[in-house]
Amino acid sequence: MDDSIVAGRLHVEHGRIAAIEPDDAEQDGPFVAPGFVDLHVHGWGGYDAMGSRTDLDGMARALLRHGVTSFLPTAVTAELGVLTAFADRVREWMPGAPADGAAPLGFNLEGPFISAHRKGAQNPAFIAVPAMVPREALRPLLPGLRVMTVAPEVEGGLDLIRWLSANGIAPSLGHTAATLDEARAGYAAGARTTTHLFNAMSGIDHHAPGLAVAALVDDAVYVELIADGQHVHPSLWPIIARTKPAGRLVLVSDALPLAGMGEGRTAIGGLEVDVLGGRATLAGSDTLAGSVIALDSAVRNLVGVGLLLPAAVAAASRNPLALLGVTDGGRIAVGQLADLVELDDELDVVRVARAGAWISPLS
Repeated sequence: MDDSIVAGRLHVEHGRIAAIEPDDAEQDGPFVAPGFVDLHVHGWGGYDAMGSRTDLDGMARALLRHGVTSFLPTAVTAELGVLTAFADRVREWMPGAPADGAAPLGFNLEGPFISAHRKGAQNPAFIAVPAMVPREALRPLLPGLRVMTVAPEVEGGLDLIRWLSANGIAPSLGHTAATLDEARAGYAAGARTTTHLFNAMSGIDHHAPGLAVAALVDDAVYVELIADGQHVHPSLWPIIARTKPAGRLVLVSDALPLAGMGEGRTAIGGLEVDVLGGRATLAGSDTLAGSVIALDSAVRNLVGVGLLLPAAVAAASRNPLALLGVTDGGRIAVGQLADLVELDDELDVVRVARAGAWISPLS
């Protein structure tokens, strides 16, 4: 449930939770949680979010096997024409997305309007300045766009944030060298969330605080956390959870196409990436380029450092949907869509349901 674990049974009718029947006799049963929602994921299982419809099918099915029942295919910084083609492809694919895969909720653009000073693993050749791109050139991106990363301090950044917000999109502050005041101005202009907290951003400096501080002390804004143990040290996870209101922490994977495929080399955004020892970096550097986990691992990892299971699950389900304004999913409550994940005592995924239909076995 929202704040506790209750023994009992769920009754599902027409794809939605129709009744919740507490029963202490079910104490030894599996955990049943709302399905996980990944708002920031570039690929999985060898499939690339910016690839073909076949890639999107494969990615959706691979994510579902990790308890992810809905997601936003996420593009990296690229030329505007490439991003427009990506948006068109996702929109055309969505109505026929596989029923045995995670459901697409739209798409996410991680750039190109970011700071070259905090580009991380984004290709600098494609970074653009908002003030130099007419809004009409961006309008084809709008249908289906749910989240977009913007650096607020770049020329035209605040105006772009206002425009995105006015069009129903959630601007996300990230890949930025913003000062504390510049970051606060970004949130005041309409930014609602924060791209992978602490990564590729101005951080916590007791003399010169940046975006990380602005994000942590603003109770209204969401923060993404990549809980893989590589992007943010696990000792900081409880501090983030204590600082942010319970509903404002969002787990994301930021997973690469090579996630789930072992070690090797892949390419994303025109840049080569090596995966070794569970760590993905730009080839020949120590710059992190994304993760190789899914949200089931992130939930387990948060619980492993002491967060209560309902809070960890909410960060992977209810909170991301709330960020998108979706109110009929992400909770165990009557009337909610029955997108569910069954977990064993080790919090490993056993079965997954899309709209009440269990998909099993997961292989």
